[in-house]
Amino acid sequence: VFDARYVGTAQGMFEAICNHIRYSTNKGNLRSAITVFQPRMEGRGDFRIWNSQLIGYAGYRQPDGSIVGDPLNAEFTEVCQKLGWSGQGTRFDILPLVLQGSDGEPKLFNIPSELVLEVPIVHPEFDWFLDLGLKWYALPAVTSMKFDCGGLEYTAVPFSGWYMVTEIGSRDLGDPHRYNQLEVIATRMGLDTCTNISLWKDKASVELNLAVLHSYQRCGVTIVDHHTATESFMKHHENETRIRGGCPGDWVWLIPPTSGSLCPVFHQEFLNYTLKPMYDYQEPAWKTYDWKKRSLHHNGVSRKFHFKEIA
Repeated sequence: VFDARYVGTAQGMFEAICNHIRYSTNKGNLRSAITVFQPRMEGRGDFRIWNSQLIGYAGYRQPDGSIVGDPLNAEFTEVCQKLGWSGQGTRFDILPLVLQGSDGEPKLFNIPSELVLEVPIVHPEFDWFLDLGLKWYALPAVTSMKFDCGGLEYTAVPFSGWYMVTEIGSRDLGDPHRYNQLEVIATRMGLDTCTNISLWKDKASVELNLAVLHSYQRCGVTIVDHHTATESFMKHHENETRIRGGCPGDWVWLIPPTSGSLCPVFHQEFLNYTLKPMYDYQEPAWKTYDWKKRSLHHNGVSRKFHFKEIA
């Protein structure tokens, strides 16, 4: 746990986050960490990290409606561009950090390239996999949630661990609304993509997950397969049930997107309730930010109010 409650500025947040990334990445031997910035206080702007993760890839909307990069981040990429950022326009441009300190104003920071560890995706059998030009970053660090603890709400608490393989293979690279690589892979495998009965999506998904797992292990980057992860969770569930009398869980989130019924959590019923301290979702900062105020401030425009208007 990194206590960053002393930090008051966006620059200070950036320095603390760089320290977090450096510590957690650990040359691929990932270490879990959380950095805690100041909690919400009345009469002051919230500390916020506008990104959904510390590290992420930009998504650029094209005139024809297509997206180059990660469609998940297309809206946020436009926010960054609105704040003055411009990327290279590739499929894997690292997004800048948008940080908001006590003054409530967002500021852009580029993450030093030496802090971002990325893994090129190759396959143990298919040499052509390298030609796909796929890669992914090593460190998953969630920044969009708030931490509710002891009556305080910490609105900027980035925390990180390591990936489960299906998060990257099945979702990030495989989902139709993300990088959508399954049909490309199936075609290279010589599968019939014109009919569902060939199960080309299933076969391509398995090979993509195998490639991700192989690539991370090859590069010495921590990752866990979905079978091991769910078995570990079931042990946690059993311990919590025995000691505390229950363990809340969201079945939809706990089931891996690939081979769900082959994992023990698929056959376990869960009660989805909340306990505190807890992490909770919050509205993206750019959706609650006063853009009109920023526009007036940056254009040097001010408005005079008459007493009657204020009264």
